[in-house]
Amino acid sequence: MSGKLILVRHGQSQWNRDNLFTGWYDVDLTDQGRAEATQAGRLLLAEGLVPDVAYASVLKRAIRTLWLMLDALDRMWTPVEMTWRLNERHYGALQGLDKTQTVERHGADQVKVWRRSYDVAPPALAADDPRHPRFDPRYAGVDPALLPATESLKDTLARVTIVWETQVAPQLAAGRNVLIAAHGNSLRALVKMLDGMSEREVVDFNIPTATPIVYELDADQRALGRRFLGDAAAVAAAQEAVRRQAERR
Repeated sequence: MSGKLILVRHGQSQWNRDNLFTGWYDVDLTDQGRAEATQAGRLLLAEGLVPDVAYASVLKRAIRTLWLMLDALDRMWTPVEMTWRLNERHYGALQGLDKTQTVERHGADQVKVWRRSYDVAPPALAADDPRHPRFDPRYAGVDPALLPATESLKDTLARVTIVWETQVAPQLAAGRNVLIAAHGNSLRALVKMLDGMSEREVVDFNIPTATPIVYELDADQRALGRRFLGDAAAVAAAQEAVRRQAERR
């Protein structure tokens, strides 16, 4: 019998609050984000959903979310694997820009393409841009050819799929419950794969911060169904807030 898969986007980050494109920039959680992460752990506890193994990106907002969840579950000893392949989609030259101002400068349609299309990447960082991940010591052991200067959701899915096939799926096949703490787009990519979403469907799928998604899987790790934990109306409102980020004034 397959284990359960639990996906959690990190709690509110400082740049979520400030409405900036974040990507691989390593911002921390706000106080609200920390509270959200603790509450996410409590939701799992109330459901009796205990992870046997956990995965996170190498960005502190995801790592701290995972720590706070495991603390709330009294499972700080859970084995954890961190990998850059679960990082947020790389937003290229948009990283650090205000989303609303970017809409005003480039138009809502263009920004929606950059934010939500499946196979169109934002403008790339220059190779000598200090924001390029090749200058970040946490990626020193990664082949520079694998480090992106920008990414589409399709690109993000390609690297997330490697984690799924080599690490996550085997754990689920062994009957272990797996918790993944990651990001809006790396998790959207995973949901697209699991649910067989079309490119159009995934454009409109929004994942709120620190709201666990639980998957039931068959013996071959195919999705039988997914559900958000928490109050349905609150989840729907949070999804709408994510959709409207670039419209905020």
